[in-house]
Amino acid sequence: MNRTFSLLSFLPFSFLLLFFASSCNPERTQNTKALAQEMNDHKIKRVTDAQLTTTVDEWGKSLVLIARKTLTSQLNKTAGDPALCTLKALPAIQKAEAKYAVTIDLLSAKDTANPVLNTKERELLGAYVYNAENKLEQTDNIQKLNDTLLVYNSPVPTGDLICKTCADNAALPFVVWRIVFSKREVIRRIDPKKLH
Repeated sequence: MNRTFSLLSFLPFSFLLLFFASSCNPERTQNTKALAQEMNDHKIKRVTDAQLTTTVDEWGKSLVLIARKTLTSQLNKTAGDPALCTLKALPAIQKAEAKYAVTIDLLSAKDTANPVLNTKERELLGAYVYNAENKLEQTDNIQKLNDTLLVYNSPVPTGDLICKTCADNAALPFVVWRIVFSKREVIRRIDPKKLH
């Protein structure tokens, strides 16, 4: 009788130990985070066009800053290797693309005729080239390409190392950051508590 009692008193302790051991499993922690993200993704979020534009503007500025620092650092290390202008060999930029589900590119004057780009983008790029030719002020821009995509453009200053290295025409130093956002992915990643 005494033996049975001690065995029964040991059982709750073993279950408790098993529970704690399983809760410390890092794989389970990752699964919990993924599940929390999945649940957050399925929450109904009301996001206005103005809030979407503001978010794309904020994220675009932040991503340009990351990309600019990364590319400038690598250009300084390699004495201005123009092959880096494709951004393919820069893990920090690829990591930022994955985190925000965006594509980040550098466009130059020749891209005004690039058939891969949306007509609106080529027209905007043409306006940027015109401003560069006439030494007019260049500003960041957000364009809605269609119902699902937005593009954030940020011109690189003429005297910047990136512009000097990546421009396709030495007589017209001109380069623009291009970040394409998926509307769905922006809404998915928005924290409703931080909306203005």
